[in-house]
Amino acid sequence: MVGVGAEPQPGASHVVVSLVKKYPNYLIINLDKLDYCASLKNLETVSEKENYKFIQGDICDPDFIKQLFETEKIDIVLHFAAQTHVDLSFWRALEFTYVNVYGTNVLVAAAHEANVEKFVYVSTDEVYGGSTDGEFDESSPKRPTNPYASSKAAAECFVQSYWERYQFPVVITRSSNVYGPHQYPEKVIPKFISLLQQNRKCCIHGSGLQRRNFLYATDVVEAFLTVLKEGKPGEIYNIGTNFEMSIVQLAKELIHLIKKTSSESEMEHWMDYVKDRPTNDLRYPMSSEKMHNLGWRPKVPWKEGIRKTIEWYKENFHNWKNSEKALEPFPVTEPCTQLSNL
Repeated sequence: MVGVGAEPQPGASHVVVSLVKKYPNYLIINLDKLDYCASLKNLETVSEKENYKFIQGDICDPDFIKQLFETEKIDIVLHFAAQTHVDLSFWRALEFTYVNVYGTNVLVAAAHEANVEKFVYVSTDEVYGGSTDGEFDESSPKRPTNPYASSKAAAECFVQSYWERYQFPVVITRSSNVYGPHQYPEKVIPKFISLLQQNRKCCIHGSGLQRRNFLYATDVVEAFLTVLKEGKPGEIYNIGTNFEMSIVQLAKELIHLIKKTSSESEMEHWMDYVKDRPTNDLRYPMSSEKMHNLGWRPKVPWKEGIRKTIEWYKENFHNWKNSEKALEPFPVTEPCTQLSNL
């Protein structure tokens, strides 16, 4: 079995830790490039376990990936590896395409050649684009509006083609925003928490009225364990939650919890409104009925999850060498294409 890491999303390291602890008779291989957003400290609880193996490597290196599948007996692939930061994708669209599309193609091709028993591709609710009314189900059309979501949608097509062409047992998941410990603090929840803990203001894009669904890390772990056991080849599963909050609401809640104030004027003091990014979908409402039918539902209440997350960042913000850089505001000028970086 192999877990392919992607640390911007906290679910990856949590899934690896859970698999190592729950399945002592399986060897769990964690393949990670160790990009700027990765931290092996997130895996210290299992690093010395006999059934855990870390391999540093790049899914965009076909020779390396081919050799990996030839030398390791890999039964199941969980493919989390990706560039995932939406803001950054506007300035590095080609890099996102290279890693997320080409890298996925390399990995699924090697897995198919090695006759892997199940290949789970971890996608995102953002492939649907935004919606102001109805919920998306798995049959809804993909209408991505940013380079990150577009690259994930394209990668889905490559993965799905292996099912259509070869009946290779792939499963695709699309999840809501995951939050919790282990997440590199460039994402909105750990970023706001860390800024406030350092007596700095939350940076709000545009009006801040964009709403997001937040799913706690341990809930998404249970979802992936369910997909591993019950997910049917060729199927897509939404992993979502009905809990929804605007970015302004999120900032105010975190200010209340960290700065211990309910005063509207004091809350406004800790918020800094800046120019919005080129596109910013208002909502990503999803129906997760298919997952519910497999027996999964989110369990962790928001108040419990956010409390645990705040406490974790008090002690672990410096788990990444460049964590301070994650708190810098992104540029608000128009993005440009950078061909020289590839």
